[in-house]
Amino acid sequence: MPDLPTPQNATEAALLSECWDAVLSYADLCTSGSAAATQLATEAFTHGIDELRAATAASKSTGTGRRVLRLPRIPLLLASVRTVAAAWETNGLGHRLDPDLRLWLHSDKAARYVGPPLHRPLALRGLRDMQEPDAVLLWLAEVESLPLSAVARRLGLDPAAASSELAQVRALFRDRCHRNHIDTPMDAYCRSYARLLDAVTRSPTAETPEDLSRHLARCVECAEAAACLRLHGGGLPAALSSGVIGWGGLAYLERRRRAAEAGMIGGRTDAAVDTGLNEGKPVRPRIGRTGILVTAVLVSALALTVSLMPFGGSKGADASAAQSESTDGQSVADPGPSFPSGSGSDAGSGAGSETGTGTTGSPAVADSTSRPAGNSDQEAQGESSSPAKKQGGAKGSTKSAPPDCRVKYEIVSEWPDGFQASVTVTSTKALATWSLGWTFKDGQRVGQMWDGTFIQDGSHVTATAADYNKTVAANGTVTFGFIGSWTGSNSAARDFTLNTASCATAG
Repeated sequence: MPDLPTPQNATEAALLSECWDAVLSYADLCTSGSAAATQLATEAFTHGIDELRAATAASKSTGTGRRVLRLPRIPLLLASVRTVAAAWETNGLGHRLDPDLRLWLHSDKAARYVGPPLHRPLALRGLRDMQEPDAVLLWLAEVESLPLSAVARRLGLDPAAASSELAQVRALFRDRCHRNHIDTPMDAYCRSYARLLDAVTRSPTAETPEDLSRHLARCVECAEAAACLRLHGGGLPAALSSGVIGWGGLAYLERRRRAAEAGMIGGRTDAAVDTGLNEGKPVRPRIGRTGILVTAVLVSALALTVSLMPFGGSKGADASAAQSESTDGQSVADPGPSFPSGSGSDAGSGAGSETGTGTTGSPAVADSTSRPAGNSDQEAQGESSSPAKKQGGAKGSTKSAPPDCRVKYEIVSEWPDGFQASVTVTSTKALATWSLGWTFKDGQRVGQMWDGTFIQDGSHVTATAADYNKTVAANGTVTFGFIGSWTGSNSAARDFTLNTASCATAG
């Protein structure tokens, strides 16, 4: 594993202290293990330091005093993570990266970051065009989610004036994005909406005309511009992180927000999605989905052992106790998405099919809950003449299986005529692709969606996977977001279905 570059001065030493945590946090999202994350972060940090040194040398050699256009330190280093990840993919180390990131690296979305400058994401161009102190203030406050008092201390600002300073910097970012949007090559149809888009996004009370809303729902570039130009409503952090970082930008934003809320400034925190990461210490091995499955197997085996032990009391009571111990054990082992527990009707058909598909732990749970403890194999497989056993079998056969998916629907921000929402889906089964449907109660309309595509028919919306996030591991999650419009009321979506199967709704 390569070593970090030795700091040449106090500035580089401070850079390592302030930025390593952010780089490692994003590298964790991009890789499939802790060791790979540390190596990717190390190589990216080395690459970023070299780029900063080259830019400083170039600025001094010209002697003109002109500023070299570049990103602030943290987003520059995060971009280095993306660059090194692309090099890994090219050089045969792609197996160490997140599978969804590998798909994204081969997509048109990734090509925008290395293509012609005028076609790169608008937020990236706008942030690069700002003076570095202004850009750093904007990034730390909006994306890193640091308290404004902490940002003021880090940048040497007057805490009393930090709020007004941030408001001015936001306006400067909007101005740079507006200029870049006008300079972007676009067709005549998009250009006809440019002035209207500027006017609508300036005022928090302005209503978006229906024809512009339809255009934004179809045009990715104009919707991206709208997100950068609309300073009110709380959508600026998402626009910055998605546009500057690219893949995983929203997940990184959620990580930093949670870290700041927990008071872990400079430390690591859990991801917004269920990646199985523990952001306490970088060197500590993380417990991923495999660890959760292994824990479930151990708990199920323990429950089976207890259920087969001969006890001196009533068999029915012992079975109930064993079943209770199995259920309690599962709850302690996995406080998140629960594994489907077997029932009386599933013992004959479901257990065998689960074993055939490679799902571990389910047959043991089914056996421990479908027959009383202490019975021999012959008793368990044969017909029972005991009324208590018959009654228990009937009860098991009518018990409905838990849903295979769970959805968390969250309204991130809301303004007079629109809102931003985040949807996180957890599936207990592995999926080759996914399609999530839901219904709006109050006639809301989806205008723009990221990390997925959508169609809307009346009040019903169907979101389908993007090319880079189709596959979902067992007990894994997928997250996407969208911007929508509303009038009158904006209640949460309901009646979620994943690949036509009903989903439970998380609180």
